[in-house]
Amino acid sequence: MAPLILRLDVTGSPIRWIPWQDAVCLYSRDMIAWTAGERVFTFFGGTCRRTGCRSSVSVNSIVAVKRTRRLKPTKRGVPPLNNRELFLRDGNLCMYCGDEFPDGHLTRDHVIPLSRGGDDRWSNVVAACKHCNTRKGSRTPEEAGVGLLAVPYVPNWAEFLALSNRRILADQMQFLKTQFNSHKRLLSFQ
Repeated sequence: MAPLILRLDVTGSPIRWIPWQDAVCLYSRDMIAWTAGERVFTFFGGTCRRTGCRSSVSVNSIVAVKRTRRLKPTKRGVPPLNNRELFLRDGNLCMYCGDEFPDGHLTRDHVIPLSRGGDDRWSNVVAACKHCNTRKGSRTPEEAGVGLLAVPYVPNWAEFLALSNRRILADQMQFLKTQFNSHKRLLSFQ
C-alpha cells in the first residue's frame, strides 16, 4: 500500500494528504510547481501498442501545486477537533495523572466544563483517563484539586496533518516539523 502524498500550495504551506492517484493526475496535468522529499515512487501504466513502451510516472512524497483559476484558495482556520488527534496531541497521556493509556481508556475532558460555559475547542480540552475525568467531574481543575500537566493548545495546520496520518514518511515529517509551533506546554509533573 503506497503512502499518502503531502500536498502543499505553491508557497510551501501544507494543504492536505492526497492519495498517489491524485498526485499522478496532478503530474499528468502539469500542475506540479515544485517537489520536495527524498522518497520518489514510480507508478507504471499500460503498454503502448505502437511503441511497446510502458508508461510510468515518478511521484515525490511532497508536491507543491500550481495555482489555477478553478481552485479557490484553501481556507485553513482551526483544524477540526476529534478525539484521535486530541489524544495524539497529548501523547496518549492523561493530563491530570500523567499515566499513558490506549485510546479506548482516554476521554476528552473540558478544562472549563461545558456546564460552566466552557467550549468544545482545542484550547479547552485535554486527554484524561476515565478515573481522573470522573473525579474532576463538572469542576475546574483548581476546584477539583487536580493540576494540569500541560496547557491545552490549538495545533497549527502542519501539526494537525502530522497527527492525522498514521503512515508519515520520514521526509514528510521532517518537512512538517519545520512548520510546527514551538509549544512550551508541560507545566510540571506532580
